[in-house]
Amino acid sequence: MESRRSTMAEQVAEAARGSQQQRTGHAPAAVTVVLSNDTLVITLHEALTPAERALAQSAVGAAKVQEFHRQLFASSAGFLREEINRITGVEVREAAAEIETTTGAVVQVFTSGTMVQVFQLAQPISPEAWSPTHTAKPEGS
Repeated sequence: MESRRSTMAEQVAEAARGSQQQRTGHAPAAVTVVLSNDTLVITLHEALTPAERALAQSAVGAAKVQEFHRQLFASSAGFLREEINRITGVEVREAAAEIETTTGAVVQVFTSGTMVQVFQLAQPISPEAWSPTHTAKPEGS
């Protein structure tokens, strides 16, 4: 059987999945990676644990979940930034994650537990070096 080389999108998706699993103990159901010019968007689908989803049902709980994930991302995004740089060959200029547990509009975490991470790169990556949008599913699914 012929093995194929992973695309940059697949490699970034796997790095994001591993990073989320390591920092929270909960792997997302799927990871979507999209590149547009110098903006890289990583969506971690169903990233919240059942306990976090339950906590987010109240306004106070949702605020706690948001703050927890903001702090978690701020303290652990360095590894993912380095992995994106290693995979793409382009330095990450800015990184942000915002969690919104109620509205689902322009957010990182939707009420379904979806988290979006946005990384602004220092320069564009050519379309030839990147692949189209890719969604990675856990192995065995």
